[in-house]
Amino acid sequence: MAEASRSEPGARLGRAAPYVVVARSRLRAQRSYGTSFAFDLVGSLMVGLTELGEVWVVFHNVTVLGGLDFSAVLLLFGLSNLGFSLGDMVFGHIDNIPGYIRTGTLEAFYLRPQPILAQLMVSDIQLRRLSRTGVAVAALVAGLVVNDIDWGLSTVVLLVLTAVSGVAIFGGLFVWAGALQFRLVNGAEVTNSFTYGGSYAASQPASIFPTALKVTFGYLVPVVFTAYLPTLRILDLPGPSLLPSWLAWLTPVAAVWVWGVAVLLWRDGLRHYQSGGG
Repeated sequence: MAEASRSEPGARLGRAAPYVVVARSRLRAQRSYGTSFAFDLVGSLMVGLTELGEVWVVFHNVTVLGGLDFSAVLLLFGLSNLGFSLGDMVFGHIDNIPGYIRTGTLEAFYLRPQPILAQLMVSDIQLRRLSRTGVAVAALVAGLVVNDIDWGLSTVVLLVLTAVSGVAIFGGLFVWAGALQFRLVNGAEVTNSFTYGGSYAASQPASIFPTALKVTFGYLVPVVFTAYLPTLRILDLPGPSLLPSWLAWLTPVAAVWVWGVAVLLWRDGLRHYQSGGG
């Protein structure tokens, strides 16, 4: 009876049990050193506040940028940083693959009978990034309060779609970056251009971009779907050329596009990998 009772939680979790056990152990390990964890939270908080302060400095000198005033940009900043911070917390450590490859520790993931991507996702979830999420939520709430929004079911649905799809888009971009590391072992700076660079682009009014960047961040690396287009739609503002505001409703399609490419790149990377004997 005692053995059956002990095995019951694992039985309830089913195939997810190994991932839950690993994730719990990693989260518990991060909280074991309280002082270090507190400094990590403060550091992440300062990053979020600094980026928000940068927005304030810009709008301290101009009243409108790219058709958006400071109130609208608060909404833009909140949506983009909410998606990025959560995506970074769950998927951000996947860009550590070059270190795994160089030290030969990636083989350990190959030996286990679970998908390698799923193992990597739960192997190093970073709770400290919750501080940045807190800054994003505060900015988002402020943006929703100070702007004149015509609240209705469609607005709520669009906000939920944007929040979920934003996490998926940024998470997929981190998988892009990790997959490319199988071929570009020392190319982290290149792949950072569309993960961290994409996050920066997502927090800017895309109307100020030249045409090439509108196409890049609108349709190839579609980060404008994580915040800019939903902001325009929620505030009932027209979009610039190439980026009409009604595209905000296609944010889940953009997430599917990102994950379609991510799966293809990831499979190619796994097939390309050759053990270094670690």
